[in-house]
Amino acid sequence: MFFTDYSMGPGELAKALEERGFESVWAPEHSHIPLSRKTPFIMGGELPKRYYDVMDPFVTLTAAAMATTTLNVGTGVCLITQRDPIQTAKLVASIDQVSNGRFLFGIGNGWNQDEMEDHGQVFATRHKLARERVEAMKAIWTQTKAEYHGEFVNFDPMMTWPKPVQKPHPPILVGGAFPYSARRAIRYGDGWMPQVTEYAKTELGELVPRFRQMAAEAGRDADSIPISIWYRSVDTNQLKRYRDLGVDRVITSLDSAKADEILPVLDRWAEAIRAVNG
Repeated sequence: MFFTDYSMGPGELAKALEERGFESVWAPEHSHIPLSRKTPFIMGGELPKRYYDVMDPFVTLTAAAMATTTLNVGTGVCLITQRDPIQTAKLVASIDQVSNGRFLFGIGNGWNQDEMEDHGQVFATRHKLARERVEAMKAIWTQTKAEYHGEFVNFDPMMTWPKPVQKPHPPILVGGAFPYSARRAIRYGDGWMPQVTEYAKTELGELVPRFRQMAAEAGRDADSIPISIWYRSVDTNQLKRYRDLGVDRVITSLDSAKADEILPVLDRWAEAIRAVNG
């Protein structure tokens, strides 16, 4: 859900999800939306209002974690090219601590060139920047005296706490379009979140075998890189097909609305969860 001042609160939604057997809650982010548009919206058409209004995911997910005991909380996705890696590493470790190891770090490199440039970043080099920031954050999470020296990220030995509860760090789930996000997930991720929409150029049934082949060719066990997808329809037959394809997690998108609209949707999904998972 894009949590806004007119949606369900994150704590309220998280409680409802946990009560119904959901595994996780996810929050996206945009720091702002420039009025110019150098790059088109990836879903086509105009941006929905919630993109302009969405709250910071680390704040909303902390509220969700505090309202629950078992529900995982994840960024879907955190735009790491627009965030300082030292401060973001501390945010991730902090929310993993206060949630007792329930944080899932979904990341993306961003599609909105104007938004990225407002943060002082170059759109054309965002993928290398993202990789270096991930590598630097891993060093911070896992080393007592961390240092990193790259083209875009550079710092001498430092000490910073807390360290994450999850070891070596919360799982990094890499989102984006195929095949680029697949390569990044295999190179430095702990999970893959491919774009599965009507605008995707390749059907998921083709993507999964190709992803597994790419992982094997890179020397990684594909089973160690779980696949999460977004899918909005409550279609148990399709969900079972995704399960049988090897998809580990299906995430539905909820409108930024109040409980009277959202809870019936959750009830339908809870029925689907029982039908698919038993």
